[in-house]
Amino acid sequence: MKCIEVVAAIIRKDDKIFATQRGYGEWKDWWEFPGGKMEAGETPEEALVREIREELSAEIRVDELLCTVEWDYPKFHLTMHCYLCSLLTEALHLNEHEAAKWLAKDELDSVKWLPADIQVIDKIRTLMKLK
Repeated sequence: MKCIEVVAAIIRKDDKIFATQRGYGEWKDWWEFPGGKMEAGETPEEALVREIREELSAEIRVDELLCTVEWDYPKFHLTMHCYLCSLLTEALHLNEHEAAKWLAKDELDSVKWLPADIQVIDKIRTLMKLK
């Protein structure tokens, strides 16, 4: 089975989490955390900064690793490194996604998350309870 390694940004602001909706492909209209594939020679943190710049025209600070998710999709195995991040710039522009939302703790179930991202939502819920 093909293996894909990606990074995802859990961008936090005012006790809300930023979610994006896919605008293309097999999983079109499903929700996910922004990010993407690592390039050769990049650290996960470098890949995340680059991906967020490409996808959202924004600058972020990578704060800490939240979790790594291993998930078997029908056509590939996904390894997704999820990092808590903070915005360094206010404006976010959707260069690749169909839509985006800032979700409060009680709104996390209001969108249709990609299967691998559901595990991340559970971690975020636990983190938000600690605050």
